[in-house]
Amino acid sequence: MAKAAKANLPESYEAGVAELDALILQMEAGQMPLEESLAAYQRGTELLRFCEGKLAAAEQQVKILEAGELKAMPEAGA
Repeated sequence: MAKAAKANLPESYEAGVAELDALILQMEAGQMPLEESLAAYQRGTELLRFCEGKLAAAEQQVKILEAGELKAMPEAGA
C-alpha cells in the first residue's frame, strides 16, 4: 500500500501546490458529494504533507549550504 501512495505523489512541489489549490477550489464550491469530499480531503492532506516535506528538505539544504547560519537576504538596490 505504501508503494501505491508513493506512486501517486506529485512530480514536484509546484505540481503538489497546483493540485492542492485545485482541490481547495472544488471543495469550496460545495458541489461535491460527501464521499467525493472525503476523498478530496484525504488527498489534500497527502498533498499538504508532501509539500511540507519538500519545504522542510529545502530548508535543511539551505542550512547546510550556509553552514548552519541563516543569513538575511541583501536589500534590492543595495
